[in-house]
Formats: sequence, C-alpha cells, structure tokens
Amino acid sequence: MIIKIILTFLRSFLFNLLNNKNNDLMQTFSIISVSLIMVFLSVRYIWLSLIMVFLSVRYIWQLVKKEIKPALAMWVMFSIAVGMSLITYLSEDNYGFLDNILNTVDVFYVVTISVAIAIFGDKSSKITRFDIGCLLVVMMIVIFWLFTQNHIVTNILIQCILVIAYFPVVKRLLETRENNEPFLIWIGMLIAPVFSLLSSKGFLATVYSVRAIICVGSLLLLMLWIEVSHKKRKTIQLPINDLE
Repeated sequence: MIIKIILTFLRSFLFNLLNNKNNDLMQTFSIISVSLIMVFLSVRYIWLSLIMVFLSVRYIWQLVKKEIKPALAMWVMFSIAVGMSLITYLSEDNYGFLDNILNTVDVFYVVTISVAIAIFGDKSSKITRFDIGCLLVVMMIVIFWLFTQNHIVTNILIQCILVIAYFPVVKRLLETRENNEPFLIWIGMLIAPVFSLLSSKGFLATVYSVRAIICVGSLLLLMLWIEVSHKKRKTIQLPINDLE
C-alpha cells in the first residue's frame, strides 16, 4: 500500500512537471527517479526468490552435515498450511501467484526442507505425540475448508496453524535448553517477509507477511535467550570443575 501511494504521488508529480516546459532538468530527474523505482519493484521478486534458494541450500547443507536438528513436524505443518494458505488466497479474489510472492515461494521452500529432514534428519527430528496433536489441528482446519469453502475464514485459521507450527521447535528448545536451529537461516526468513510487503496485494497477503515477521522474530529472540543461558551455565560449571 505504501509503495502504491508513493508511485501515485510520483506519477502525479511527474505529470505536473511535464506540463511545465520551463524546467527540463526537473523533468529529466523525475523520469529517471520513477524509472528506477519501477525497476526496483520489478526485481524484488528475483531478490526474494534468490534469498529463499540460498536459505534452502544452506539449510539442507547444515542438515546433511548434522550441524542442526530441526523438528520434522514443524516443517510438515508448514508445508500443509502454506499450501492451503496459497490456495485460499488465490480463491478469495482475482489474485495471481506474484501478488503474494512470499506465500508462493514459501510453498517450494517448506516442502523441500520437509523432504530433506525426512531423509537426512536424525531421531530427534521424528514426529512425537505432541507433534501429532498439532498435525490433527491442521487437518481439522483443512476439513473445515473442504466442507465450507469459506476462503477468508480458512485463511485466517491457517495463519493460526502457522503459529502452531512453531510449537514443536519452541517446546524442544525449552525442554533441552539447547539451540539446534541456525541463526543465519531464520534471519533470512525474517528478511524475506519484509521484502514481500513491498509487493503484497490484499489484506490476506499482508497478514501472511506480518504473521511471518512476528513469529520468526519471536523464535529468534528465544533462540538467542537459549544461547545466552547455555553459555552462562557453562561459565558457572567451569569454576566448579576446577575446584574438583
């Protein structure tokens, strides 16, 4: 919405200047400015796609090297919910895939990661009873959509699913007090929705991006707290071991 307002203002500004033939320099400057903004808006899709490709490759590489132990259930729920979110978004109005670019790219990203975890993940990445409970909630909302075909309500409920999807990894972080999630990947996942806000069309697309920013930002804060707490415990244990 902000970008649209800026573009409308600049177009109006350019139109007025073009009617004033006594100011050729300002006319040229205005044309160049608007052109640069249009180019930026055109390549934002490419930048977002490149970010997600990098995150996918980096995440899978760390998974194969056993540097991380992601929760499989979280990514499975992501795959179902993100797919349903895109379907209901496209069904709600006359929108295209690029109108909610983050959701579109997310479908390929989360499915790829889910498959990679299923293949290369260790035992700690398998689905637990808690995870199954979360998955049942996901399936109930999917069934609700199948029977009601209420796209807007279903999409909002799906955003709740995408919040629930973080529960398994949050639960494991709190129980183990060890962070097995990569900061670089999640920081990238925080940057991506910020980019997508520049091209989001419709209320549901904006909700999707804002929800992603809040959830990922909160998880990053928890990961940071776990890391700091873990280092403090190690610092306290060292003097005790020296005394022994």
